[in-house]
Amino acid sequence: MMKRFYIIFIFFCICFSQTKRDPRVVGLAGSYTTIADGIFSIGYNPGLIGLQQNRPFMMQLGQMDFGILGNFFSIENIAKYSGDTLDTSEKDQIFRQLRDSDGLSFFQDLHIPTPVLNISKGNLALTSNNIFLSNYRLPIGLLEFMFYGNAQKTDLDMELNYEVLGVNELGVTFGMPFKFGSLGFTIKRLQGIFYLGIDEDSSSANLETSDLGIIGTGKYVIRQGLGGTGFAFDMGIVSRPVNGYSIGVSLINIFGNIDWNKSLAKPSNSFGFYPFEFGGDQLNPGESILFTYSIDTLRADKLSDSTLFVNETSFFPDTSKFTTEYPAIFRFGLSKQLETFLIASDLVTGFQNAYYSKQGWRWSIGIEWTKIPSTPMRIGYAWAGGDLSELGLGFGYHKGPIIFDLGFAFRNGLWIHTMKGLNISAGVTITSLKSRNIKDGESQEKQGFLEKILGGIGLN
Repeated sequence: MMKRFYIIFIFFCICFSQTKRDPRVVGLAGSYTTIADGIFSIGYNPGLIGLQQNRPFMMQLGQMDFGILGNFFSIENIAKYSGDTLDTSEKDQIFRQLRDSDGLSFFQDLHIPTPVLNISKGNLALTSNNIFLSNYRLPIGLLEFMFYGNAQKTDLDMELNYEVLGVNELGVTFGMPFKFGSLGFTIKRLQGIFYLGIDEDSSSANLETSDLGIIGTGKYVIRQGLGGTGFAFDMGIVSRPVNGYSIGVSLINIFGNIDWNKSLAKPSNSFGFYPFEFGGDQLNPGESILFTYSIDTLRADKLSDSTLFVNETSFFPDTSKFTTEYPAIFRFGLSKQLETFLIASDLVTGFQNAYYSKQGWRWSIGIEWTKIPSTPMRIGYAWAGGDLSELGLGFGYHKGPIIFDLGFAFRNGLWIHTMKGLNISAGVTITSLKSRNIKDGESQEKQGFLEKILGGIGLN
């Protein structure tokens, strides 16, 4: 097997992330549990909202966040493995890396907060976020066969993972401040927009290799979901600053799940994902896909036999209800406010490998330079074991009521030539004419004509 074939193959299959992001957290590589501000604390630690009851309102005008993440493909790996034949040690190294990552994977996500419907005032917040996730993972058995043929195992698992999900998170958050800190809660209504994914319980596939040839059968049931509904619950606690130090803990998306096919109405806001197509044919609402294949004793003397490999794709009516989980995340954070620097560090873990969640601890540290308050600069680093590192960079422009932030992250690699994914995020938010830099306990003075208008509609 030539190296070039591996690279072409791996190029199309680039692993996992956080359910909600904004430009500041991207620049700080996820270090956010004790420092997120206003509406941006939702999805990280709702306890933070309780310490902001004396601060001005915050409203998000618009934001776009896009991420892509892989576990092998990079400029460095293309240069390293293109050309000659792989030797045994190189194959072993690549296969161990992919096996430890649970296969060759590609994950991408898109976050689009609903304009104007993300707003906080005091210790209350209302948020609405549209999230689009897609995840692909090739069977580890297929990778093993490609790297080693039938020398390692004779029975290879060919089950694969494929999921595309669109969901709207509508959350109401409130915080309860007390003497030493704040306890906060977010209640989320999850409105499923669409879902398409392989049903693992109904699907099975294998490949058997022997001296006589290769035999295999497979059945993949790909289910479509429309009109999903569900709920999730966040809770968090954070201390008040003591000598500049803060500590916090949160659980995000507790009991989260989405029930699908309660309503089969066509999604009205699918951002180009829907309607689904498979094999060049469009999938109608209320239909699922059945893909089957069979390999009958593949060997050199039968390669010309037209019945050697048979596959079939069919659409069938399927309006049955099913449920997908919305994975929970645990976060622990510590931060220190210095005169011109803010330093924050987080430990984060998921409880399953699904969507944005990954089992195993992830540590991050971020630094925000605030010597020039109107132009904060940010850098962050995260590590999750092996080469699962991330470097985040970002800056903001905060002038009067305008808050503009931009963040970029190199994912699974620290530089352009080593990264196996990226994240880019930009957003604009408005607040009081005196900005968000009003400390707890300060009296808020009258702030001009615009402030009177905003106060008249209950925003200030």
